[in-house]
Amino acid sequence: MQSNSQTNKLLGYPPDARLLILNTDDFGMCHSINEAVRQTIRQGAASSCSLMVPCPWGLHGMHLLRENPDIPFGVHLTAVSEAVYYRWGPVAPREKVPSLVDEAGYFYSEERIPEFLAQVNLDELEVEFRAQIEAVLAAGLKPTHMDSHCGIHTRREDVFDMTFGLAREYGLAMRVSEPALIEKIKRQGLPCPDYDILDSYRVETHDKPAYYFEGLRNLPTGLTEWAVHPSLVTGELKAMGNDWPVRQADFEFLMSPETRAIIAQEGIIVLNYKSLQELWQAQRRK
Repeated sequence: MQSNSQTNKLLGYPPDARLLILNTDDFGMCHSINEAVRQTIRQGAASSCSLMVPCPWGLHGMHLLRENPDIPFGVHLTAVSEAVYYRWGPVAPREKVPSLVDEAGYFYSEERIPEFLAQVNLDELEVEFRAQIEAVLAAGLKPTHMDSHCGIHTRREDVFDMTFGLAREYGLAMRVSEPALIEKIKRQGLPCPDYDILDSYRVETHDKPAYYFEGLRNLPTGLTEWAVHPSLVTGELKAMGNDWPVRQADFEFLMSPETRAIIAQEGIIVLNYKSLQELWQAQRRK
């Protein structure tokens, strides 16, 4: 597959360059994930991470980012709480964002996303997204981009437009997926991935190593983003739910020497959102 060369050109790469962002999502969800993210960026193939501010280990995540200011990270805007026995809710006062919480006062669960999207108040969602960004900035941290947990910012056009407005206001790049949204951003002269994001939860776990290695060897020209979800396998992780094999497989992929070897052999250029952010900011200043 060949992309048009707009993103490559904006980023200063030749049209046939193969660019890849390996972003680790869900930083801050729990200690096991935080440690895995740190390891996969420091010693593995990951290039950045996305922080879930409302989660129980979000403060620990911010502490690690302060200790490691060179780790590129984004704000993983969060309005979903999917685990059954391990839940979280808004950063903003609940009375200011009533449409974001369920009967127990937490964010809606994953299976209730359609119900959530049908009734959520856009202004209240903006209040919460803004509160999460401001919490990161108040901690003295400098994010490069924004994305969202469970892709909430891409599931309703008005939510996408509101989130894009926040990205512009705060000088951040933004994850974009789905062809129509990608074209919408490109029409504004901004760099973004050329293809729909590869979400590791959509990959069959038992086939993951082979699938990922083949994906690297067949990576198209242009900019691709993979959202991976690594974790150490601990009692903590297993107590959260039965999806731990997904995260274990992602951790093993990112830490595998073969992964880095294939990236080198294929001449793939691994990026983070910092280079995109600089162009988003420059375009805003025009």
